[in-house]
Amino acid sequence: MPPTRGAGGGRDGRRLAPKRGRSASSTRWLERQLTDPYVRRALAEGYRARAAYKLIELDARFGLLRGATRIVDLGAAPGSWCQVVHERVPGARLVGIDLLPMDPIPGAVLLQQDFLAPDAAAAIEQALGGPADLVLSDMAANTVGHAPTDHLRTLALVEAAAAFAAEILKPGGSFVAKVLAGGTEGALLADLKRQFASVKHAKPPASRKDSRETYLVAQGFRG
Repeated sequence: MPPTRGAGGGRDGRRLAPKRGRSASSTRWLERQLTDPYVRRALAEGYRARAAYKLIELDARFGLLRGATRIVDLGAAPGSWCQVVHERVPGARLVGIDLLPMDPIPGAVLLQQDFLAPDAAAAIEQALGGPADLVLSDMAANTVGHAPTDHLRTLALVEAAAAFAAEILKPGGSFVAKVLAGGTEGALLADLKRQFASVKHAKPPASRKDSRETYLVAQGFRG
């Protein structure tokens, strides 16, 4: 798959000339993209986003994709996690769902739909042909710049994704979700520990050091 050209193709040390109408924060973001090795690597290797390497690194540590034959990617756009899944387990049944449209990915069923919609779980399970082995979520709520609010909004998404996973996973399955700042709240973490044999937090190397994100990895769903 040819890489999509974008802001990440510059060289280390390259700086953007000021441009009328561009905010200072936008300029800093673009400069970071130009010098980010994961962005350049994603462009070279044909991934739609640098986030692909977060899943690759989590899989290397936890063996998430080993033996998985039915996989769901919540909030899948632009599709880099689906690309990784297809490459690593090309025979798996893969469903990606997002409110945003996505370009096709070989071997994946892509649904433009809210995963919280009443009919979403049934549509996904029908596309999978049965219960899921793995539910992935790299979703984060739109930030407002107020850390406690951003954390609570993303936590609400994690809680919704966890409830969805409990509905669609088969026994022994796994659930992965992005969380922010303080990790997972006590009540949710307690529920997950009852539902899964192992629950851990991990920050893959591809996650920027200055980012407040980490990943919840729950394995061994008890059903």
